[in-house]
Amino acid sequence: MWLVVMFDLPVDTKKARRNYAFFRKHLLAGGFTKMQFSVYIRHCASKENALVHAGRVRQHIPPDGEVRIIAITDKQFERMDIFWGKMRKQPELPPCQLELF
Repeated sequence: MWLVVMFDLPVDTKKARRNYAFFRKHLLAGGFTKMQFSVYIRHCASKENALVHAGRVRQHIPPDGEVRIIAITDKQFERMDIFWGKMRKQPELPPCQLELF
């Protein structure tokens, strides 16, 4: 399961820029990677794990701006069409699962 966080935060004042930087740094520290500008993704092992990480993101949402969080399955994520110029690219693969013997 993939957790996608999309946001549009103001950066017109010093305090707003500080809030933006704090929120972005929290996402990176929480294991999210930048997919596009203001779009960050994180792979989660299960729906319950995705709910935990979504809750952590909710705790750090700045008072101004807009933040959207969506969880999508691996199957939905792999059906994404990605274009770079006119060449089609494959979506990122989920990280390898830890195997225990």
